[in-house]
Amino acid sequence: MTKTGNILGLIGRAVDYSYSPLIHNTACRLLDLPYDYKIFNIADADQLETLLINAENQGIAGFNVTIPYKRTVVPFLDELSAEASAIGAVNTIVIRDGKMSGYNSDIEGFATPLKPYAELIKGKPVAVFGNGGAALAAIEAFRLFFAPDEIIVYARNPEKANEMLEEYTHKEIVTLCPQNLIDDRFRNCAVVVNATPIGTKGRNNDQAESIVPLDHDLIHKRQIIYDMVYNPLDTPLLLEAKRQGATTISGIEMLIGQAAISFALWTGESMPVDAVKAVIMEEIKGKQTK
Repeated sequence: MTKTGNILGLIGRAVDYSYSPLIHNTACRLLDLPYDYKIFNIADADQLETLLINAENQGIAGFNVTIPYKRTVVPFLDELSAEASAIGAVNTIVIRDGKMSGYNSDIEGFATPLKPYAELIKGKPVAVFGNGGAALAAIEAFRLFFAPDEIIVYARNPEKANEMLEEYTHKEIVTLCPQNLIDDRFRNCAVVVNATPIGTKGRNNDQAESIVPLDHDLIHKRQIIYDMVYNPLDTPLLLEAKRQGATTISGIEMLIGQAAISFALWTGESMPVDAVKAVIMEEIKGKQTK
């Protein structure tokens, strides 16, 4: 008889700051589900195999996976969903009946708040800043759901961006550009995405920075500016976008969106998104006033 686990958790390195326990434990409390979501800080990739091999016997039903292990976990899994396979990265593991299955809820989570604008995006260029798993999830979401005519990736480190794209099945849809060469093509982009940590509160001097230079009049009211950073809610990039009359999407939308998909995979239940979001927003706002 297979042991049924009631522990969920986040695999990452130094991720005690994460809101994932609050998100999932709030949802479980609201739905009276018997799960407990915990942090699994893994200092070294060598520790992953032991954790995953013993997970089911330890009563673990699933994991989220974050930096820097989204690719590292893949060889230990029994199967991958189509979207996880396409980008070679996993952020959700479901453990059931002796099998570990890998999914990537970042892709759908990223796409959800953009879907009302799908017709505005179709056939137009979009821009993504970043060279990691979050940027790759955004690229794949654009390909799957929005049919832009070009995906421009601006990267501080083109070598890392090339490495990111090496195993991506659809790399032909991406145009790589050095980040310091933002030009008129940027102004023509329907959507601009920050998939970097720039703008994050408490991270070096990033809170005062914007991934897009704010003194070049690059952002305008016909664009959608999407910042994956969720703390603070209004990053320097989003504040400038609002000043210019652009449509803005905060990283909190993706955070909740991807969490809801993971939650459904583990529990078979729909996350009460509005109620959970209210709790998270209250927590973030409380921290911003301190």
